[in-house]
Amino acid sequence: MTIAIGVLDHLIGQSVSLRLFYLIPIFVVALFAGSRPGVLIAVASAGVIYAIDFAQLGYRYFFGADLWNEAATLVIFLLAGRIGSSLKTALEREQALARTDYLTGAANRRAFVETTGNEISRARRFGRPFTVGYIDLDNFKTVNDRFGHSTGDRLLRLVAEVTRRNIRAVDMIARLGGDEFAILLTETEDDAARVVTDRIQSQLLEAMRQYSWPVTFSIGVASYVSPPKSVDEVLNKADELMYSVKRDGKNRAAYLAFGEGTHE
Repeated sequence: MTIAIGVLDHLIGQSVSLRLFYLIPIFVVALFAGSRPGVLIAVASAGVIYAIDFAQLGYRYFFGADLWNEAATLVIFLLAGRIGSSLKTALEREQALARTDYLTGAANRRAFVETTGNEISRARRFGRPFTVGYIDLDNFKTVNDRFGHSTGDRLLRLVAEVTRRNIRAVDMIARLGGDEFAILLTETEDDAARVVTDRIQSQLLEAMRQYSWPVTFSIGVASYVSPPKSVDEVLNKADELMYSVKRDGKNRAAYLAFGEGTHE
C-alpha cells in the first residue's frame, strides 16, 4: 500500500501532497503487527517521500527547510506507528482481562468455556482425548468466617497457583466462580488424568496444612475418548461427579471415562 501511494505521489508531483495518506498503512501495520514493524514501515514511508522529492527537485532539495520538513514527516510517521502499537497493546490487555479472573489470575468461566469448546472441536476432527476436572473447596466458608475474606482471597489465589504449577502449559486452570475451579487437560485420558488429579489434590492439601486452613477438595473428573455434544455436557458431568464426592464424605476424587464406566 505504501508503494502504491508512493507511485501515485510521484505521478501527481509537487502540486498536491499525499503525505497524510502514508499514515494509513503505518497505523494499520503497527496496530496489527506491533511496534517494530510499525517503525520499519514509518521509516520506509519517509524514505519513499525523500526519494520522490529528490527525484523531482534534484539539487534544489538540499535547502534546510526541505530537510526540516522531511525530519518532521519522519517524526509524525513514527508517532503514528507508536499510537498504533500502543492501541494494539491496550486491546490485547483488555482481551486478556476479559478472559482472566481478576482475583486469582486464572482463566475465567468465559475463557474456559471457549477453550473447552475448541478442544471438543479438535476431538471431533482428530480423535484426541481430553479431560475436565471440577474442583470444589470444602469448608471454604469456615475460612472466611474465622479468618476474614482477605484470608479467603489469599487461599483462592494459592489454589490457582498450586494447581497451575502441577499442570502443563497447554492445560488450563479456571475459576468458575466462588470457590469452584476447573481444569482442562488436553490429550489426556483417564489413567493420566488420575495421576495429575492425585498430584494436584495432594499438593493442595499440603498447602492448606501449611497455613492451618481447614479446607479440603472434592473433585469430579470426566475424561472423554469420544467427543461430547457440548461444553455444558462436560461441565455437568464433572459437576455431578464432584457432588457425588460431596455426598459421600468429601475430600476425594470421582472419575468417569466415557465407555468405561465411573471409577473412584
